[in-house]
Amino acid sequence: MIGAAFAIMCLVFGTTFLAIKIGVEAGLPPFMSAGIRFMIAGALMFAWMLMKGRVKMSLLWRKEMLLTGAGLTFGTFAALYWAEQYVSSGVGAILSATGPIMIMVMQTVLLRQKTSARIITGCLIGFVGVIFVVMPGVTIGGSPLWLWGCIVILIGEVCYSAGALYSKKVINQFKESDPVAINAVQMMYGGLLLLILSAFTESWNISVIDWTSAIISLIYLTVIGSMVGHSLFYWIMSRTNPLFPATWLYISPPIAVVLGAIVYNEHVSWMTWIGVVLIVSGLLFMNDKVTGWFKSRRNSNTLAENP
Repeated sequence: MIGAAFAIMCLVFGTTFLAIKIGVEAGLPPFMSAGIRFMIAGALMFAWMLMKGRVKMSLLWRKEMLLTGAGLTFGTFAALYWAEQYVSSGVGAILSATGPIMIMVMQTVLLRQKTSARIITGCLIGFVGVIFVVMPGVTIGGSPLWLWGCIVILIGEVCYSAGALYSKKVINQFKESDPVAINAVQMMYGGLLLLILSAFTESWNISVIDWTSAIISLIYLTVIGSMVGHSLFYWIMSRTNPLFPATWLYISPPIAVVLGAIVYNEHVSWMTWIGVVLIVSGLLFMNDKVTGWFKSRRNSNTLAENP
C-alpha cells in the first residue's frame, strides 16, 4: 500500500507542472488561478478536518499560519505560476527541485548548523545542474523573459525553503492540531494573498480564456494536485518517516520533462537532461538519510526472506 501510494503521489506531483502550464496557456491570470486553487483546496480540507474534530476554529486566526502560507504557498507558487508563462513545465519542475538544496544552505548560513563535506559537495553538484538547465536559453539568445522566469522560480524556492524551515517550528508549536489541518490553513492564507496580488496586478479579461482547458486545469490542480497529492504525502509520512515521502522531488523532474515533451511538445535539449541528472544526483548525495533508509529496508527484507 505504501509503495502504491508513493507511486501515485510522485505521478500526481510530477504532472502538476504541466497542468499549471495548460491553465496559464489557456488564458487564466496566473495569480488568480493559483489563488483560487489553494483557497478552495485549503477550505475543503479544513472543513473535513473540522468535521472529524481534529482541528479548532481558533487555528484560522493565528499569525503563524499567515507567515507559513506566505512562504510555502504564496511566495513559491506566485513565482512558479508567473514563470510558467515563459518557461516550459519541465524546466519549472527541474528548478523547483532545488528547494532541498536551498534548505541546506539556509540551515548552514542562517541557523549556523554544521554542514558536512558531503552536503557541500551535493550542493555544488546541484548548482552545476541548475547551470546546465539555464544555459541553453542563454547560449542560443533566448528571450530575456525566459531567463527571468528561471530566476523567479529560484527565488520562489527560497521562499519555499524559508517557509519549510518555519513550518517545522509551527508544527511543533501546534501539536494539538493535525498537520493536514495546519497545511490546509496555510494554503488558505497563501491563496488569499495570491488573490490580493492578482487584484492589484492582473486584468481579469474572461473573454480571452479557453474555458475548457482552464477549468480542467483548475479542477485537476485543486482536487488531484492539492487535496489528493498532499493527503497521500501526510498518509505516507505517518506510516514511514518525515523524510521518505519528500523524495518525490527526486522523481518529479523526469516525469514533468517527459510529459511536457509528449503532451505539450516542449523541446528538451541534452543539456537539460544533464541538468536533471546533476540536480537529482546532488540531492541524493546530500541526503544520506534517504539512502540509509533504503538500505535498512533492503536489509530487513533480506533478513525476512532468509531468517
